[in-house]
Parts: sequence; structure tokens; C-alpha cells
Amino acid sequence: MNIVLFGPPGAGKGTQASLLVQRLDMFQISTGDLFRENIKNKTNLGLEAKGFLDNGALVPDSVTVSMVENVLVNFKSKKFILDGFPRNLNQANVLEQMLVKLNLKLGKAIFLKAPYNALMRRLTGRRVCKNCGAVFHVDFSPPKKAGICDKCGQATLYQRDDDKESVIGNRLKTYEESTLPLVEYYRKTGIYGEIDGTEDVEIVFEKIRQLIS
Repeated sequence: MNIVLFGPPGAGKGTQASLLVQRLDMFQISTGDLFRENIKNKTNLGLEAKGFLDNGALVPDSVTVSMVENVLVNFKSKKFILDGFPRNLNQANVLEQMLVKLNLKLGKAIFLKAPYNALMRRLTGRRVCKNCGAVFHVDFSPPKKAGICDKCGQATLYQRDDDKESVIGNRLKTYEESTLPLVEYYRKTGIYGEIDGTEDVEIVFEKIRQLIS
């Protein structure tokens, strides 16, 4: 069953998508990965996307949709997970038309919900080692000694600008304005499912598995 996995930043979409790939042999289509891959390979779409990203602007829907279509047009085997796409109603409508054209269909659109405070705690608690790149979290996976990396032993843990409260607040606001309307959109299609993303990772995975089995 092909699925859309959506929800706010920090709800656990990437974690669950990875588990679905490992355990159910699904194929993850992540717009973030597509951006990085196309930019690395210097495709026309990648160069176009890079121009917007370098200027701090959102990549236009037309570019994002074209990247996704380039993957789906050759898709013949595994069931796929759309992770991070669609992000708004326009993308959802275009996706529906694309799937009809390619003779594909969605089985479920699964929303991982989480309250604002939980999202802020998850997203602002991340700490990264400047020396080796190891990632920690002040609450969920803290280093043995505050500020010191367990892997390289250097006192180089810091909070990235992208993980600061003001930036996260803007990301969540953008999500509420553009992505949250997808809840009602998919409710009307009859394929909507909702799961509490704040529960234990294994519990969330099992609920997703039951929805798509």
C-alpha cells in the first residue's frame, strides 16, 4: 500500500519512514533527499532548487512536483512512502492528478500529530558536535557529560541556528498555515488515518503497520 506520511516538524515522520523501509521493504520518497540528490548531481531541477534555497526562499511547487514525478514515473516494484510531500493543498491536488496519469494510487494518508510544546522540546533540544558531527538531545539522548561529546571527547556540543526556538517557531507557524489543511483534504478522500506521534517509537510503528496492513 502506497502512503503519504505527514505531520509537523518533529513528529517523527523520518524515523517511522526509516522503520517502514527496513521492516516492510517500502521505498521512501523524501523531498529533502530529492533536493540534496538533485543539487549534488547538478541536474536542471537541482540547480533551480539551489538558487531558491541559497537565497533562503521556498522551492516552488513546480520544482518539487517535477522531482517527485521523476521518481514515480519509473516506479514499478516496492510500495512507496511519500515523506514531506505534499506540503500544501496545491501539491496534494497535483499529486492526485499525477497518480492518475501514472496509474498509481494511495492507500493511506497518515497524520502524525503532536502538541506544540512537545514539538518545541524535541526540536530545540538537539545538540551537535562541531568536531565529529555526532548528534545528541538534552532530554532523550544526552551526552554522559554536559557539553562534551561521547564519541570524540571534545567539549564542542552546540545548538544549531536551525534548532533555536525562534526558528522552530517560524517552521511550526508555516506548517500550520500550509500543511495542516491537508488533514481535512485527506479526511474527505476516505484514506485518512491519525496517530499520536508522541508515543513510543515502536508503538507508533505498530499502529502504522496496522493501518496499512
